[in-house]
Amino acid sequence: MVEAIDKAVKNKEHLLVQAGTGTGKSLGYLTPALLVDGPVVVSTATLALQNQLVEHDLPRLAEAVQPVLGRKPTFAVLKGRHHYLCAAKLEHADEEGPTDTLFDAEPAAPKAGQWLGEGARLGKQILRIRKWSEKTQTGDRDELDPGVEDLAWRQVSMPARDCVGAGRCPYGAECFAEASRARAREADIVVTNHSLLAVDMIADRQIVPPHKLLIVDEAHELADRVSSAAQAEITPEVVERAGRRSRTMITPAAAESLAEAADALTVCLADLPAGRLTDGLPERLRLAVSMIESATRAGLTAIGEIKSDDPDPVGKQQAKAVLDELSTTSQRLLEENSYDVAWVEKSDLGSGRRALVVAPLSVAGTLSDKLYADRTVVVTSATLTLGGRFDTVARSLGLPVSAPGPSPAAPASSGPPASSTSSTSSGDGWTSLDVGSPFDYPKQGILYVAAHLPRPAASGLPDAAGAELLRLVEALGGRTLGLFSSRKAATQAAELLRAKTDLPILLQGEETLPILVRKFKEEQSSCLFGVMSLWQGVDVPGEACQLVVIDRLPFPRPDEPLAAARAAAVDASGGSGFSAVSVPIAAVRLAQGVGRLIRSTGDKGVVAVLDSRLETARGYGAFLRKSLPPFWYTTRPDVAEGALRRLANA
Repeated sequence: MVEAIDKAVKNKEHLLVQAGTGTGKSLGYLTPALLVDGPVVVSTATLALQNQLVEHDLPRLAEAVQPVLGRKPTFAVLKGRHHYLCAAKLEHADEEGPTDTLFDAEPAAPKAGQWLGEGARLGKQILRIRKWSEKTQTGDRDELDPGVEDLAWRQVSMPARDCVGAGRCPYGAECFAEASRARAREADIVVTNHSLLAVDMIADRQIVPPHKLLIVDEAHELADRVSSAAQAEITPEVVERAGRRSRTMITPAAAESLAEAADALTVCLADLPAGRLTDGLPERLRLAVSMIESATRAGLTAIGEIKSDDPDPVGKQQAKAVLDELSTTSQRLLEENSYDVAWVEKSDLGSGRRALVVAPLSVAGTLSDKLYADRTVVVTSATLTLGGRFDTVARSLGLPVSAPGPSPAAPASSGPPASSTSSTSSGDGWTSLDVGSPFDYPKQGILYVAAHLPRPAASGLPDAAGAELLRLVEALGGRTLGLFSSRKAATQAAELLRAKTDLPILLQGEETLPILVRKFKEEQSSCLFGVMSLWQGVDVPGEACQLVVIDRLPFPRPDEPLAAARAAAVDASGGSGFSAVSVPIAAVRLAQGVGRLIRSTGDKGVVAVLDSRLETARGYGAFLRKSLPPFWYTTRPDVAEGALRRLANA
């Protein structure tokens, strides 16, 4: 991996590197990065990996290479502006109060006992932030220990859209966010995150410092983060907030128009079902959005330009920013472009949140245009090959593929096992490399597919799958991570195991995830059941997790608007939306879930998939299996249960 990255930099050629868990890929890409003449940017998807790089890997490497390079390389973290304390907001934090009504000229009276209690709690947190501000060198929220609630932090931080810029801000000279950017411009290696990288691409690369090499770790997450950055939404609450923020700066007629537009949107969203708007905006919804667009335009005209001698540049910029975002999103929705997808989103958690959302149908074009120009890009992850090839992921990341890749509906040509090392040139201007894994998957793990079970139909956990789960867990005596396709299925599984066994059963949602994972590690006979957030990022090596159970193949749900729209677009062009969209999504998710089992060279265990389609579905079943590590494979229940009993007795 080190040699391949070094070669890619010298040849100015992009590189895709698949490196399995335990490979040491962070050292694999940081080592050649230190030899690059000029800044290097490393982007990660998770805070955990970002912290690992900055607190462990980079300090060790910088120390180790100092005698070789003749100097100690420097590194810095670059985060979004809202991660940093804002002196301008802190100055007025005590005045603002705990809710968005702080922008009202006359705040609504609090409900009995509500605001006082909340205000007192948040007031204490803001006081602690104020004391911390006197000694912090970075203003980085992650350094505030113990932390504070999001609501308190919002009172003292500034989103990028609301910032007037250091030149017009009275506190610009002491801005922590600007200082972090200055440090990043001077560092040899800059560590950032996919969300900020996505915003940087959309902003024509004006945020991240200029650099020659970009390394994207956890690259399977990048396209989704770019989609999120390019996504926009309108809610009645945001329209109302825009009216409150700008009320003293715009005409009474414009303020009244915003209030009427918010009411119209509230009524429309209440009447519409959640889901994709396949035939454009319904007439009443189009009228409500048109009202928002007209009212926000009038408000922006009334506010005008923000001048350097303005008495309240920050407040004016905040009002202008929210109006501008609403105006832009309204225009985008009204245009109804073929490259955008619009849908109504409703919360099912009782909060009553309703939103009108718009997002790009594809971000491959954005990535192709914005990600690769004027720099070498190395993307890496444990899951970059699908069906044994890099083609599908390469296309999703905007890279050209010379020859048509295999359809997920048919088995791909046999590729090398994940434990070997292979390199193939797969496209114009880029190469690929699978460095394999240090794990001996066929000897360390079994992939068991319950091919005798009926094809899953209704939501929840079918009785036959529940009985299979019970037999497997009892054979091992716990030590099970259950990854379920729905909260209903996870809850049913937990209820079944609690009724039929004395094992400690941990269920996602009953406690915070870090506490549940800690208990799962400590209580060796325990089982942890949950949904999609457990499918990646959970690292439990050793005997605490020797059975991973997956209830069904993780295809996107039919009501996932973006996936459904992308599949429909492929169908309309004569292809198979299921093969081109749904199967690759399931392959990545399945590989991430299966990857929870073997986390070190000493781990042993069984992955049990209770969805018979992984064996019986011609074409995509084989494609999905080829996207997984090469475990010893069986469909015999007695073999799986026997292996689990031997593990229990070991």
